[in-house]
Amino acid sequence: MTATDPALTALAQGWCAPSLLHGRIEAHIEKALQTGHDLSVREYSLLGVLGRRHDGDGGHLQMKQVADAVVLSQSATTRLVTRLEDRGLLTRYLCPTDRRGIYTDVTPAGRTLLRQARPTNEQALREALDQAATNPELAPLVRALEAHRTPAVPTRNAPA
Repeated sequence: MTATDPALTALAQGWCAPSLLHGRIEAHIEKALQTGHDLSVREYSLLGVLGRRHDGDGGHLQMKQVADAVVLSQSATTRLVTRLEDRGLLTRYLCPTDRRGIYTDVTPAGRTLLRQARPTNEQALREALDQAATNPELAPLVRALEAHRTPAVPTRNAPA
């Protein structure tokens, strides 16, 4: 049996709280998005990434960029894109200058669904953070996140 480095053990134990917080938030958002919009968190994230990139012509990403943006393997990304493409929410096409390159873009229906799902996502995030803030182990992480929040996600104490 090998001795464990105490610094690495402490680091691994320190990772437990952020991992727990992430898992709880993702599970809460997943349930809300599935119930309200028939979307998974990954599907919503992909639509969001492409939706932010969409500015008319050129608002697309190569499949490798999509995989990096949603933190999935290329094969998992291909399956995800195929599901959304089958639903009419994304489109794929060959790069006009490099026939090996495949681009992915959000369709108007995808942008509409993203707009409809955004309030659900934000509300579910707020609820998950509020719930996590009651846990002494997670509360410091929630405070740290809220210190760096964007105006789109109001704090618990902010007026609605």
